[in-house]
Order: sequence, then C-alpha cells, then structure tokens
Amino acid sequence: MKRVSILGSTGTIGVRALAMIDLHRDSFEVVALAARENIDLLEQQIRRFSPRVVAVGTSKAATALKERVKDVPVEIGWGDEGVLGVATASEADIVLTAIVGAAGLLPSLAAIKAGKDIALATKEVMVMAGELVISEAKARGIRLLPVDSEHSAIFQCLGGNNSGAYLKRVLLTSSGGPFRRRPKESFAAITPQEALQHPTWVMGKKITIDSATLMNKGLEVIEASWFFSLTPQQIDVIIHPQSIIHSMVEFMDGAILAQMGVTDMGLPILYALSYPDRLQTPLPPLDLNALSALTFEPVDHERFPCLGFAYQALQAGGTYPAVLNAANEVAVDLFLSDRITFPDIAALIAKAMDNHRGRKIDSIEVALDADREARELVLAALHT
Repeated sequence: MKRVSILGSTGTIGVRALAMIDLHRDSFEVVALAARENIDLLEQQIRRFSPRVVAVGTSKAATALKERVKDVPVEIGWGDEGVLGVATASEADIVLTAIVGAAGLLPSLAAIKAGKDIALATKEVMVMAGELVISEAKARGIRLLPVDSEHSAIFQCLGGNNSGAYLKRVLLTSSGGPFRRRPKESFAAITPQEALQHPTWVMGKKITIDSATLMNKGLEVIEASWFFSLTPQQIDVIIHPQSIIHSMVEFMDGAILAQMGVTDMGLPILYALSYPDRLQTPLPPLDLNALSALTFEPVDHERFPCLGFAYQALQAGGTYPAVLNAANEVAVDLFLSDRITFPDIAALIAKAMDNHRGRKIDSIEVALDADREARELVLAALHT
C-alpha cells in the first residue's frame, strides 16, 4: 500500500486524485493534505480520508477548520510551515504536487530532500529550477513521476526511460485552445470569460488561460527537457484539436509511438501514483469507432508568441525560465482581473525577458530572486 500526501487537495488535480484513490482504498492511504482556504471541501476530505496532517493557507482558516473537525484526530498547520509539514510527512511514500504556480517549488524540494517520491503536476517546479530538482532527486534515488497528460504520455511511450541514443525527438500535442481559429486582429477584445472556455479539458483558471495563450505548452516544453534530458531541438509542439493523442515519441529509425486515451486527468494521475503498476479506472474506454478523424496542424507562432518565448528561455537557460514563469503568472492574474488585455500577457512577458540579465541557478535562492525580480518588473511596467 502506498501512503500519499497531496499538495493542493482542493484544486482540480487534487480532487481528481482523491476520486481515483477512493476507488482503490486497498492500494492507497491518504496521510496528509494541503489546501489554501477552501475549508468546506477540505473538511469533507478529512472526514472521508482521515489524513494525519493537514495544512491551510492562513491562521484564520486553520482556526476555523480546527473548530469544524475537533472530533477528528488530525494535526492542522498553516502557511509555509504547514505546507512543508505535509510535504515531508514521515508516513508518506509519495507526494502529489498540485499547487498552482511557483508556490509548489519549495515544498516539492523539501519532499525530495525528505526522500519522498514525487508525482509532479505543477510544471512550474521544473520550469523554475529543473536542474536543482533533478540533481536532488538523483542524489536521493527517488522517483520523479510526471502527471501532466503530455509528459505522462511520453513517459509511457519511453517505457519509463529515455531510450538513450535511440530517441530522436518528442512531439507534445496541443488542442490549440479556444482561439485556434480566431483572427489575431480580434485578440484585444478577448475577455477572461471567453479565455476560460477550454474546448477539451476542465482545468483551473491559471492553466486554462495558459492554454489559451499556448504558454502552457511552452512550460511543458521546458519541463520535458528536464524530465527526459532533451535539447530544445528535440521537442516539437503540434496542434491536435481532438486531444486524443496526448503526445508522441519519434525514434532514430523514424518509428513513432503515440499514447492515446480519453480526455480525463484521472488516467495520468492514477498512473503516476500507482507506477510501475496499472490500476482499473471507472472511465469509459476510448471508442475508436466513434472517432471521425485525428487531425494535426502546425502552431501559428505569430498569433501565439508565448510558445516561442519558452523556447528562447530554455535555450538561454539559467534564470530565464524562472523569469518567463514569474512574468506569466503575474500577467495572467492581471488579465483575469481585467487590468490588461489578452495580447498584453505576451507583451509583458517579452518585456520581462528583454530586461533580465540571466545567471546560473546554483541555489534555490537564485531562482527565487529571479522570480521576485520578474514579478516586480511586470508590475512596474504596468504603470509606465
């Protein structure tokens, strides 16, 4: 039986993970949960799964939650210290990192240093400090398992290894988002409500906006480079509107392996948690007879420049990916609050990268400093 800690238990990934775990009580035990302030849902999760340790974002939320579950034997912490307690819970064998954005970095590193296997759903962890994460994981002999559907697909196609010299490239598939066919001239009129209408996946707000700009795919390019030891030239992105093929791997002889499945994050989540085993899911099988077509098309980089920024950041290395990520997080928040337009997201990211002087990430402090500087730059640019 695997004992699981979940960072971000009330978010989309966390909720889906608990639904999968609930189906396999003989295979998993939930020992720790961390969330922000959704104590209504967290209370339900505590009563359903009986974790030993729980953390929330604020002392106010912690006080309210303690009162609600005073009849339950659970330790409740809050803030950064509380999240780190969940990430390093002694009972846990594997930690599912599903905290949105840069906030997932420190607890993920803490979990790795504590010797926990990691099921990684927060791509920003690898984007900000991939070299540090990989180095720490190798030093402790722990598994880093991808949860993103694209990286899970690559992982499955490679059979859990990078196939060495036989691997030529990987192809990350993208649905193209809600604006795949929308004229660029109308992008300035896009509203947050429109951008949140993803055509195939149900996700949180931030990742849904990233999918609309294709920055999500850019972050996945950087993440893939670290997960699978790939150069930028070995990673291609292709539009696949049906979202049935989750990614592909091409070998040196021209053979291509593709992983297919229904569009439900339950599949890659459960695979990461159960690896190297596979467990049953209640999901319907993929009905190939019902598919009218599987189509592909190239990315229009002029309409979606964020993907190109990610390749530039990956090529430049050092602190550039951390700056890209931080600038994007701030810009997305500004867009969601109606303070900037949809095209302004890319413009602010470009400004942050153009004004950054890169340096090598040889400590977590360097990555966090770059993150902070980029956030400050974007906010300052908003007022100039």
